[in-house]
Amino acid sequence: MAVQVMVLPSSRCLFDDPVQICVVGLLPQQAVTLRASLVDESGELFQAHARYRAGSNGELDLSSSPALEGSYSGVEPMGLLWSLQSKAPYKRLAKRNVLTPFCVDFEVYEGHGDMSRLLGKCANERWFLGEGVKRISVREGRLKATLFLPPGSGPFPGLIDLYGSGGGLVEYRASLLASRGFMTLALAYMAFEDLPAMPEILELSYFEEAVNFLRKQPQVKDTGIGVLGLSKGADLALSMATFLPGIKAAVSISGIGFNSFIPLRGDGFTLPPHPYDLGRIKTSDESGLVDVSDVLDDHRDPATWDCRIPMERSLAKFLFLSGLDDMNWKSDLYCRDAVQRLQQYGREVEFCSYSGAGHLLEPPYLPLCQASIHKVLGIFVHWGGQRREHAKAQEDAWCRIQAFFWQHLMYSDIPKSKL
Repeated sequence: MAVQVMVLPSSRCLFDDPVQICVVGLLPQQAVTLRASLVDESGELFQAHARYRAGSNGELDLSSSPALEGSYSGVEPMGLLWSLQSKAPYKRLAKRNVLTPFCVDFEVYEGHGDMSRLLGKCANERWFLGEGVKRISVREGRLKATLFLPPGSGPFPGLIDLYGSGGGLVEYRASLLASRGFMTLALAYMAFEDLPAMPEILELSYFEEAVNFLRKQPQVKDTGIGVLGLSKGADLALSMATFLPGIKAAVSISGIGFNSFIPLRGDGFTLPPHPYDLGRIKTSDESGLVDVSDVLDDHRDPATWDCRIPMERSLAKFLFLSGLDDMNWKSDLYCRDAVQRLQQYGREVEFCSYSGAGHLLEPPYLPLCQASIHKVLGIFVHWGGQRREHAKAQEDAWCRIQAFFWQHLMYSDIPKSKL
């Protein structure tokens, strides 16, 4: 019997779908090495490998067979994906064009040596856009965005998705959420088209335009909008939930409870950025990477409190997610401060902190990026995170985010006509 590598239940799936990777046709107890390879849209090669021993029936099932060594060890059904690493250092695997899949090649080689004899292989197409999901470019008024519409007539819960200070129009999380039933607007707010890379000020009215645009879509449920953000996008999500009508639920991923980096101007007020001192940057002698986790001034100092986002004024529900190994800023500490403030005012809030997780909590099975260029500071920074722990955190966080929005966007007394 020829050696076969199989991806079940299908070799074509969404990127956030777990799969079962199996190998059949091996000799009993045969030593083999499995390797995963993925080439991203810039031509960068990402690979992972693990050494296994077949069972007495000549088969391997990664959902039950332990890896002996390699990029990971132990029983890790999706380890070949979340442990992918680039050949060049400090590369982040991110999808630019969601209309095409990432193609992962799974190969099995004889022995635990130099992977010179290929026994079998298969390919796994991992898509970011579910069947029937529509991608619609939005250039209405000032908006620079992409709308993702699930198949069917709806109505669907509406979400606005914000990434961090790296800027651009990041679509892959929004497209996956739309594939799970949310009508999602991926919104750019800096470093895209005519939006400056580092704005002198951000206008709250720009984000209000996005809320109004989404709420007027006939397929969106009239029960209020959800917003989620990562890093800088997280504090913007909190500000939107605080200052704008119609926001029912907000998710902060690796965020803080005060305004960061760029002043935010609203109607009759400006929220200043939390003060920071780049003199507190630390550089590793070993790796040369920069640790910026101490640059922010002490958030407990009353002199910084004018930068706080007054979330206690909001009637929205909040979910905070953070990693204990976040090296960009002390998001766990800052999230706990925000949660405590909300609880003091009797506000409903959920919080989950992940041991071993870094700053860049992404949809599941995207591999950990421990370091890359910080677009605001213009230097390579350490984002933190341990591979296995970070991967588990991403799986849990993704489930929590979806459950949170389904719970809080299904029913509300916020009428659509008020906007």
